[in-house]
Amino acid sequence: MIAEVLSTHTPALFDTAVKRATELLRAGEVVALPTETVYGLAANALDKKAVAKIFQIKNRPANNPIIVHIASVEMAKRCVTVWPDPAEKLARAFWPGPLTIVLPCAKKIPGIVTAGGKTVGVRWPGHPFIQAVIRECGFPLAAPSANLSGHVSPTNAEHVHRQLGDKISLIVDGGQSQVGIESAVLDLTVSPPQVLRPGMIHAVSLEAVMENIQHPTPTHREPASNIQHSKLKSPGLLRKHYAPKAKLFVLNWRDERDLRFQLSTLNPVKGRGPHGALRPQPSTCFVIAHTHIPSAEHFAQVSVIPHDAQAFARAIYAELHRCDEAGAELIVVETPPASPEWSGIADRLRRASA
Repeated sequence: MIAEVLSTHTPALFDTAVKRATELLRAGEVVALPTETVYGLAANALDKKAVAKIFQIKNRPANNPIIVHIASVEMAKRCVTVWPDPAEKLARAFWPGPLTIVLPCAKKIPGIVTAGGKTVGVRWPGHPFIQAVIRECGFPLAAPSANLSGHVSPTNAEHVHRQLGDKISLIVDGGQSQVGIESAVLDLTVSPPQVLRPGMIHAVSLEAVMENIQHPTPTHREPASNIQHSKLKSPGLLRKHYAPKAKLFVLNWRDERDLRFQLSTLNPVKGRGPHGALRPQPSTCFVIAHTHIPSAEHFAQVSVIPHDAQAFARAIYAELHRCDEAGAELIVVETPPASPEWSGIADRLRRASA
């Protein structure tokens, strides 16, 4: 199988791609579609056989639930058993957009979508293409990121094609994802409501709409054994996730000398250095920085992402994909700031470096 890639950059091409995607989804097939966060691997959320194809294509663990994407509040209400006032407030404030709300699951949602749990995450995505497809289909879409499980999420059609181009029949090119990391996930089935996965809609924004929200702390991690066997309410909770092929370290350095010293004391990487020391090699060590920029003399490449959370989020996955394509064995990313707007980025980097 070789995936057909359809563009959307003119009204006619957009309409053609909507029609083709809808045909395949109605037939129980899986297609890759753009969203404003990352590209999604979509199937009819009400068709358990179609959703099973997502798990097979991605090699996704069966205990990792899938977010259900809708195109109206009315459709969201049909996917859940209750629609409390907090959900209404959040939807008015942040939908369409990168926020997933977890609520008790309606019987019509197959158990494979929720990984056997009694809750479901629903989101109204902000990208016009997937909105048009959902409206045309008339049913919600189950759509995790369009990549192999655990790998870096795709933020453009080429990223999808490299990983899944021989596994699916259609990839719709809707341009570069404008958010760049996955949605924030807020669980409304507990009190106080709990952020399960931070995102670019961060603590301050959420608390402007709702008070007493519980936020995860970087130092609190559930044991891997518990995660492995528990029923998860949200994707993005596995200890290792969003990972490039290369080993990734998140480091905080004062200057280039400090960075090189830290690299020399890290755990060994295959083929690197005597006595377990890691010696950065120009052909294999890539640096991604935002504040303290080293020279490229001792590294394969130094990339600079603006010291701005939104710009960083838009760029980081593309940078990790580029490093892998260039044959990096080690990727060093400068530690993000500890402020709330960086919390989603920090979460992704922690899991990518696990």
